[in-house]
Amino acid sequence: MPPSCYDKAVQLLALRPHFRRELEGKLARRGYPPEEVEAALGRLGEQGYLNEAETARSFVEGRQSRGGEGRSRLKAELVKRGAAGEAIESALEDLTPEDDLAAARAAAAKWARGGKRDPAALARHLQRKGFSPRAIVSVLREMPEGEDAADLLDLDDTG
Repeated sequence: MPPSCYDKAVQLLALRPHFRRELEGKLARRGYPPEEVEAALGRLGEQGYLNEAETARSFVEGRQSRGGEGRSRLKAELVKRGAAGEAIESALEDLTPEDDLAAARAAAAKWARGGKRDPAALARHLQRKGFSPRAIVSVLREMPEGEDAADLLDLDDTG
C-alpha cells in the first residue's frame, strides 16, 4: 500500500528541506488529491516542518559555501523552487556587495584554473552565475588586462 500523503511529504522532507509550493507540486505529481495535499501541508506547517524563511536561508548559505553564485542567480533559484517572496528577501537581505565581489573572485579563480584567460568569456561566465555588473567589472579590472576588458564589455560600473 502506498504511503499516505502526509507520510510521503515527511519522506521528502527527510531528504532535504522543501518550500511549501515545491512540496505541493511533488505531492500532486504523485497523484495525491489536492485536499489531501493541503491537509498534509497544513499539518506539517503547524508542526514546524515547513519554514519558508529558514529553508530559503539554508539554501542561500549552502550555495554560498560552495561559492560561485551571485545574488541574482540565488534569487532566481529561490523563485524557481517556489520560495515565498518574504522568505527570498529575508534570505538575501544580509548579502552585501562585498559578498558578491568575494564570491565573484572565487568563481573567477575557479574558472581560471581551467586554463581559461579570455576576459570576455569570464565576464559572460560571471554574468550567467548571477553576479552584479559592479562585481564583474571589479574582477576584470583585477586581471592583468582588466581595464581593457571592462571597456570591451560595456558593463556599467555603477550597478
